[in-house]
Amino acid sequence: MTAHLVRHETRYMTSPASSATGAADLPDYAPIPPSALGVALNDQGYYVGRVERNLYWVTDGTYQAAFLTTRDGVVLFDAPPTIGGNLRRAIDEMAAANGVTNRVTHLVYSHHHDDHSGAASLFDGDVVHIGHEETRRLLLRDNSPARPAPDVTFADRYTLEVGGERVELAWHGPNHSPDNIYIHFPDHDTLMFIDVVNAGWVPIYNLNLSDDVIGYVAAPSIVLDYPWTHFISGHLGRLATREDVAVHQAYIADIQASSKAALASVDPTPFYMKYGAAGNSWGFVQGYLDAVTERAAAPIIAKYTGVLAAADIEIYTRTTTFAIMQSLRLDSGPSGPVHP
Repeated sequence: MTAHLVRHETRYMTSPASSATGAADLPDYAPIPPSALGVALNDQGYYVGRVERNLYWVTDGTYQAAFLTTRDGVVLFDAPPTIGGNLRRAIDEMAAANGVTNRVTHLVYSHHHDDHSGAASLFDGDVVHIGHEETRRLLLRDNSPARPAPDVTFADRYTLEVGGERVELAWHGPNHSPDNIYIHFPDHDTLMFIDVVNAGWVPIYNLNLSDDVIGYVAAPSIVLDYPWTHFISGHLGRLATREDVAVHQAYIADIQASSKAALASVDPTPFYMKYGAAGNSWGFVQGYLDAVTERAAAPIIAKYTGVLAAADIEIYTRTTTFAIMQSLRLDSGPSGPVHP
């Protein structure tokens, strides 16, 4: 069932780029809402800014990381490879400006995915790597030299204290990934939580390529239970706000409601008569589920175009809708009538 949508995604992404007529054939999209625009990057392709006091964030316009300078060393939070060596440059810049050491002593993984941790090996030596116990298991499984497994792990909660600063790490269940954690800076009025909310933008394919639909949908409520003003979401070019989280929740809630309505209203009979009766079970499944997805996604795309950036790139909302619709069928049930 998902294979059909994957094939559709691949065709959508690659066919314009393979056109012999070049850029003129590429699709046009709606203007990016001003609320989705990020900070200007420097000549080296990054931006580093102060969040509060000695907590800083770094972005290349697509990915984000953070670091905390202390009297005993620098604590780095995530190491996206797209930022790569610019993390070192950003740390050096802020440490020099504030007269503190630039030595990275700790690196905290938000989760195990390479796109947020693949530059970890740039910070070697005596760096202490910290992450959820599942992060350690997955990194040992993946056996990637770019991502050393955590030396320090925890199951539910861990308080990191370095150079008079305190950071609270917590795992509240699977969401985007099995190991994705909440990183709270209580003395800096900031929360870092990756790959669920994109400030001003829709999620990309399949709820930001997330593993657990129910956990993903529930995560923003947990985010809002924390006290914070500044939110580091891991992607794109600005910090997020509580309003960004609320808009994301509304988008997801609208998809849920629209998916329920589509499941109740799309008649599977024509697809069964065309394909199922001929023995093509997967043809029936493809036709019916695509029809449900299209009916559920269409009003969401129309509503959020101009509100959330990339809402008009229809494949994003369609695949996210497909994932949520399938979770409604398979996790919440019923997936269909019980045969008498």
